[in-house]
Amino acid sequence: MMPVRRDVHPHLPPERICDWHQRGRHVTHFINALSIFFPAGERFFMDSVRNYRDRITDPELKQAVAGFIGQEAMHTREHILYNRLLDDAGLPASKLDNRVASLLNLLRKILPKSWQLAHTIALEHYTAMLAAGMLADPRQMGDSEPGYRQVWTWHALEETEHKAVAYDVWNVVMKPGPYRYFVRTFTMLTTTVTFWAMVFAFHVRLVMADKSCRNKLFGFGSVMNFLWGSPGTLRKMIPEWFAYFRPGFHPWDDDNRAELSRIAPLISEIEDTAIRAGASTRAPSIRSVA
Repeated sequence: MMPVRRDVHPHLPPERICDWHQRGRHVTHFINALSIFFPAGERFFMDSVRNYRDRITDPELKQAVAGFIGQEAMHTREHILYNRLLDDAGLPASKLDNRVASLLNLLRKILPKSWQLAHTIALEHYTAMLAAGMLADPRQMGDSEPGYRQVWTWHALEETEHKAVAYDVWNVVMKPGPYRYFVRTFTMLTTTVTFWAMVFAFHVRLVMADKSCRNKLFGFGSVMNFLWGSPGTLRKMIPEWFAYFRPGFHPWDDDNRAELSRIAPLISEIEDTAIRAGASTRAPSIRSVA
């Protein structure tokens, strides 16, 4: 599977940033909280893989790494702009993004490069699991605002396309054996605790900062139902989370590459949506209406 860099510009109506999901503001802000992690997170992923580019000799894996970096760069750009909409709506996206960046900069300073790559493959597995669930179950996005649905679907498809690249680099540069297995699985455990603690904390901050969000406390019930009930975003991830601990695990054990046939039609849909809104499909979003 060869990742391809695509210069995609979904059109995101600024006035819908706080209520674009069909299930309301609380679910919207849960997904918005995930966006806050991507600018700093994607840079960390790119750096972790770049650290080992000189040790990759296989031409196909070299090409895959270039595609991986290209895709993550596009995701970084679009989520910077996405998060700017949150700031413009009076939400503390930049402050929270700085916290993510500070944590990852600390990891760069204190962890060996191998452990940085281990954190990357753990988080890439999370993005792959989240993407697989979203692509497999239309209820996760439902009848949400088109531009936001499109940006998350595009991101999910490309996360699927490159889900094994960092892992393949890991297998090349780390000597097989108990230590490689220990580092890979230990970092998944620590990543799980840290990542989800921060996601839920950021989610609460966004909800509390949204002045138009009513029933702030009781509305979290809709998020719990979304995550653990129907459609059960996190509940359905549990088997794949445990699969990561198999000694012979590989991301393509869950072979959902058939979903990638949706990429070309989605890009056409993204362009059509922007044109109908009177927005540019060339300039980086956020595209202004003409």
